[in-house]
Amino acid sequence: MGLRTVLADPMLRMLAAAIAFAAIFPALGEARNVAQTVANVAIFVLFLLNGMRIARSDIAAGASNWRFLLPLVTWVFGAMALTGLALASIAEGVLAPSVALGFLYLGTLPSTVQSATSYTSLARGNIALSVVGAALLNILGVFVTVPIFLALGGSGAGAVGMEAVGKIMLLLILPFAIGQAVQGFSTAFIAKHKPKIAWIDRFAISVAIYVAFSGAVEQGIWTRVDGIDWLVIGMLVAAFLLVGNLGAWVAGGALKLSRQDRIAFLFAGAQKSAAVGAPLATILFPPAEAGFIVIALLLYHFFQLVVAAPVASRLAQSNLRGDGDCAVPTTES
Repeated sequence: MGLRTVLADPMLRMLAAAIAFAAIFPALGEARNVAQTVANVAIFVLFLLNGMRIARSDIAAGASNWRFLLPLVTWVFGAMALTGLALASIAEGVLAPSVALGFLYLGTLPSTVQSATSYTSLARGNIALSVVGAALLNILGVFVTVPIFLALGGSGAGAVGMEAVGKIMLLLILPFAIGQAVQGFSTAFIAKHKPKIAWIDRFAISVAIYVAFSGAVEQGIWTRVDGIDWLVIGMLVAAFLLVGNLGAWVAGGALKLSRQDRIAFLFAGAQKSAAVGAPLATILFPPAEAGFIVIALLLYHFFQLVVAAPVASRLAQSNLRGDGDCAVPTTES
């Protein structure tokens, strides 16, 4: 799996299309209100489907594996959040304030279920543990991302008040709870329409990105973030990715996890979810700010796929050769 395979990813293509469409035809004025309404409905449906898909039995099973789960939660919402804070501090004074704040926001986000699971499978890791771990991180992220973000000093141009809390309850937590409640009746439906549901996920994330970037375009993102800024952002994202992957791998070794569990810890611990981050940004921040804040997230999302593919392949080859648990993954071909 190389760069060509990553670029063929439907989600990446839809994100690129959403950004391009926002650059050419940004949603302004009344059109923004319409686009925001469509995004809100799509976000509600996205989290409703998440509630239907994540089995209650898996949640219970994962919650009982504290030896894996507690360190994973600590790594994702502790170490990664503090790394984001450090990078945001470095970026202050160099990048636009909202862009710098995006690194803190990125650090507080949960893992992405689909990518973490896919690359764990490719690397011949513990797939079941990866699914449960990433799913539980996503559930926790709905509740803890915003408090951690605020506790570490994040707010942005718009204060995160009761209106934002109400939107989180209405658009994220309520539909997820409904999905969990009707899960016994929806299992067959979800299994039957899985390919179509995947496109609903992608559409919801893309609409959220379109709304966010429309606001950024209106604020002159292409003039406020110049070539040097993009280079700095890319370097900081690469540093974040290095800390995320190397740190998660070392942490898994320090915990003396089996190789399969350590692989699951790596991909669940280093990935960051655009599926949570993009919709949440449109709820938390005004359009003029959201588009700048998600820049780091979108670049990280792309870079994590580019890095994860060769790392997973190398780990799979290492497993077939019977190498020891202490082999450190690299991106060498």
